[in-house]
Amino acid sequence: MTFAEFWPRYLYAHRDPRTRAFHVAGTIAATTMVLGAIALRKPWLAAAGLAAGYGPAWYSHAAIEHNKPETFRAPFASLRGDYLMAYHVLRGSIDREYARIGKDSA
Repeated sequence: MTFAEFWPRYLYAHRDPRTRAFHVAGTIAATTMVLGAIALRKPWLAAAGLAAGYGPAWYSHAAIEHNKPETFRAPFASLRGDYLMAYHVLRGSIDREYARIGKDSA
């Protein structure tokens, strides 16, 4: 499956704005912590970063969307989707992206 085929499925799994907020917060926290781990040469910080990223995201799927995270089906495409979704959320263009692919956000 190409990313272009994956992306609409990924967005559909993240329809609720609360789920997207958890994901964006987790993506920012994880990225910051992993980069800090590299800069400071602290491997434990990278592990904490992964927990900070995936924990809120997986929680939001269980408690809000009631679906399985796409991470389990396509881990690399899902990671790319996390960053692309964060980009659109932070830019304020996520609703246009849902419209572009023909899906509705919650």
